[in-house]
Amino acid sequence: MTSTPHPITADLARAARALAQVSRHDIAEHTGLEEELVRDLEHGRRTITPQLSDLLYRALEEFGVEFLPVDEAAGVGYGVRQKFNPRTVKRLENWENEGGPAGDDDI
Repeated sequence: MTSTPHPITADLARAARALAQVSRHDIAEHTGLEEELVRDLEHGRRTITPQLSDLLYRALEEFGVEFLPVDEAAGVGYGVRQKFNPRTVKRLENWENEGGPAGDDDI
């Protein structure tokens, strides 16, 4: 497993999940972790190991957030933002709702 660009901290995990507007259950299901463990990690009650950091990082990115690294030169700390702006999100939602049920692709 490759390492993420920077480790996920408890506050960053909480902020990213809130920004993605997904539940702890969604994160747990996506990562294969227990929901209680996700809660404990977000509240700093459990240590976020490099392996857990990788799992959370990838899951949260798939849910539409982008992690921002520390920029020492600019004096900016790490952070998180939405991967897409609101206009793009609206277009993606429209595309997902277009059409009807998927049909058979048998040729």
